[in-house]
Amino acid sequence: MFGLVDIDFSDFFEFARTTKTRGHEYKLFKSQCTSNVRSRFFAERVINIWNSLPQTVNYTSLTAFRHSIEVLDFSEFLRCT
Repeated sequence: MFGLVDIDFSDFFEFARTTKTRGHEYKLFKSQCTSNVRSRFFAERVINIWNSLPQTVNYTSLTAFRHSIEVLDFSEFLRCT
């Protein structure tokens, strides 16, 4: 997002096709996983977290983004298995 990593975004993620999203405008599309293996991939696991970010998150710069997510509670996404 901020040009810090040299990977092709479209190889891992796709923006949501709908314009009617709650929350922020950068929602990612999550396809159905047909195998348990695919659902464990990093790219699949982070979509739920990313899409649940509130509208108050600042996406204007990396520093602003980091500061705005420091106060969020991500404990619902942590599980020990």
